Amino acid sequence: MTTETPKTTHGGTTTAPRGGGNIELSPLAGLVGIVGGWLVASIALTLFRIWGDAIDWNWSGGDWKALLGLTGGKLLFVSALGALVGLLGAINGSSVYRRHGLVRALAGIGVGYAVGAAITMLVRMAFGLVAYSEGPVVVFGILGAYAFYVAGLGGWSAWAWYARGAATPEHEDHSNHGARRGWRDFLIFNTDHKVIGLQYLIAVFFFMLVGGAMAESVRAELANPDLQFFSDGSAYNKAMSLHGVIMLFLFIIPVYSGIANYIVPIMLGAPDMAYPRLNALSFWTFLFGGMVFLASIPLGTFEAGWTNYATLSTTNGGSTVEIGQLMWLLGIQLVGASSIMTAVNFVVTIVAMRAPGMTMWRMPLFVWGNLTQSLLIVFGTPFVAGSQFMVLFDLVMGTSFFNAMLGGDAISYQHIFWFYSHPAVYIMILPGFGLISDVLTTHARKPLFGYRAIAISTLGIGFLGFTVWAHHMFTSGMADWLRLPMMILTMLIAVPTGIKVLGWSATLWKAKIHMTVPMMWTLGFLFTFTCGGLTGVMLAAVPFDIHVQDTYFVVAHFHYVLFGGSVMTVFAGIYHWFPKMTGRMFDATLGKLHFWLMFIGMNVTFFPMHWLGTLGMNRRIADYQQLSDNYPSVHGWNIVITIGALMQGLGFVVFLYNMATSWRRGPIAGPNPWRSHTLEWQVSSPPPLFNFHGTPVVVGAPYDYGIPGAKHALLFGETGHAEALEAATTRRPVSASEHSEAPTAH
Repeated sequence: MTTETPKTTHGGTTTAPRGGGNIELSPLAGLVGIVGGWLVASIALTLFRIWGDAIDWNWSGGDWKALLGLTGGKLLFVSALGALVGLLGAINGSSVYRRHGLVRALAGIGVGYAVGAAITMLVRMAFGLVAYSEGPVVVFGILGAYAFYVAGLGGWSAWAWYARGAATPEHEDHSNHGARRGWRDFLIFNTDHKVIGLQYLIAVFFFMLVGGAMAESVRAELANPDLQFFSDGSAYNKAMSLHGVIMLFLFIIPVYSGIANYIVPIMLGAPDMAYPRLNALSFWTFLFGGMVFLASIPLGTFEAGWTNYATLSTTNGGSTVEIGQLMWLLGIQLVGASSIMTAVNFVVTIVAMRAPGMTMWRMPLFVWGNLTQSLLIVFGTPFVAGSQFMVLFDLVMGTSFFNAMLGGDAISYQHIFWFYSHPAVYIMILPGFGLISDVLTTHARKPLFGYRAIAISTLGIGFLGFTVWAHHMFTSGMADWLRLPMMILTMLIAVPTGIKVLGWSATLWKAKIHMTVPMMWTLGFLFTFTCGGLTGVMLAAVPFDIHVQDTYFVVAHFHYVLFGGSVMTVFAGIYHWFPKMTGRMFDATLGKLHFWLMFIGMNVTFFPMHWLGTLGMNRRIADYQQLSDNYPSVHGWNIVITIGALMQGLGFVVFLYNMATSWRRGPIAGPNPWRSHTLEWQVSSPPPLFNFHGTPVVVGAPYDYGIPGAKHALLFGETGHAEALEAATTRRPVSASEHSEAPTAH
């Protein structure tokens, strides 16, 4: 791969990849920071628990171990948090505690938890109750921790200044949001949509690493019958639940927020998102919610599965519900609130901040997918939030929404949950459909077949997604009359999806396909997603669905849609826009190795599960010895599946290595290495602070590849820009001759 020199942008400035800051830390300062932070946090929590009568101090050895933070899940977690605060303070100096940033945010978690818990205990004492009750104290402690965490970041400051009528300090001013301070940009309440996009991507791939580790542990257990990796079925359930929650709510949904945060405003010709501070708040809220999920691991995590079905989530089959269940409920509320904030921001940005000339029918399809996803989130997420609030009230406040013995209805939970969670499947895939359309037409060098049909089908899928929730409940005991309409509607939703597959396939017909790494992921997606769609039509049929309900056939279908669909599109998008985001080119050889490991591993893992499901192998079961005795081939297939899972894990390691090394020292990328037409490729890599040095104007369709003289947009200073801008703002059609002198690339 050749190395290109930095390009001069249309505004005359030369842009190089973002530089990194250097960490200067003496070993002694680091050690003092770690030990000091550890001791302060553990002593503070121990004294707080003594005051709240959570423990009785009797000067025993165990008490002293608690005082030093050497025992107990909560103490270990809080002490480790204190050590991290101390280490960051040692890195940045004592002044870091006096200004907004990550260190004050981490310290605020401990202070906020103490304040929230103390207020809760005082209120309980005022009503004559025992001061300390774990459920209420944990819930309000975490909410207090969130409030102080955002305050430590400076997330509330600007709104407080505005409310008082005070001037906004310069360092919080939006005009300075993207100061190029290297790696420290990612540790502050930065309002630059490009920084926020990268923050999302770094965070979600970390969560994917954790969720993938949980999946590998599950496959290690299932490689052989009987229990060998986990101590009991409960531990297996916890690992399975963590895998599902992390992959769905902390990776697949927010990863599109990361890509779209970086790309969509530039695609639209906007300088930023509509609400920059809300954008930053949504990311830091998401990160806090994700950490709440992970914090449940040392505290006794949840084991009711990613669906959190009542009554498993409220009674755990008669066993004690661990504190991790409350962590799940609070984590999902925080992540859900973050997604709603992000969705509202995208809707307003797309509707109100398009460049002159950017009509709805000139928007790239990634924008269409993001718009539809955002509308689904705004209308659907309150339902899942409501269902989890009801579970929380059952656990903490003694209500009985889902306790049939006290007049509750457990089936109602599934109706409320799936009314969101089936549209959530399209939340997880619709941006990927648009992304694939952009990548495919760029690397096939051909106009997209059926642009308007694909855009309209995106809206159609979003609408129909709210009408098919009960096909997840054919065996739940719901009203029988619902089965037939749900079956028909589920089959009907395959029509707009088929329109997309037809459009993509027709685009490839006689195209000049460039077999780049993004294109390989695109073609892989077309195969795997089509397989998932076909099994979806099978599962829509009530008789077949009843036969394979809760078996590995459903697991195979689910992963062919979300892994073979969503994850494939994510990797296509990452490789496609990596040069734009970093200013560097990735290693194409490692990219292709990553593709083949993941593509082959994915099919080796999930395709045999169809066979296992028809044989009756149930999902969420740690031991399949009886089934293996009846069908000896089941054991062999599970070994094959585990090998496929290991291949996927190895592929992900290759991906992380490629991204890290290429970002640091990859060849310099030009502004437009793929010769794309859309607006984000017309500026430097990475883009300028506010994306454009003047207002761009859109003069044509985004995918007119191979058409002589075709141009999607004109930038400030280009020939014909002034005339096109005047025509766009006065709603006068611009003629081809007015911008035909501008250079084009095909």
